[in-house]
Amino acid sequence: MAQGSQKFKAQKPGMSKKQTQNKQKGPKKGGRIIAPKKAKVVKQQKLTKSLEVAIRNKIEQEVTQKASTSLHKPLNVVKTPDVKGISKAAQPGKSS
Repeated sequence: MAQGSQKFKAQKPGMSKKQTQNKQKGPKKGGRIIAPKKAKVVKQQKLTKSLEVAIRNKIEQEVTQKASTSLHKPLNVVKTPDVKGISKAAQPGKSS
């Protein structure tokens, strides 16, 4: 039978004290998307996603067409070119 107290606490291998102190406790922030296991549900999700994109694009086209016809000056929609050196988060005017 062991007698006396332990001289040190057991540590997990590969972790220092600072890493364990700064580690976030509890669940992480943000939403989670859990992938379904059934192929039918995966197919449904792909369909709904493609429909959402199509509807959003159609609405955008209609709005730009109405705006261009109602204005006395033709409307030009300017899109920023994608630059490989700059990440999407760093570009001004873009939201994630």
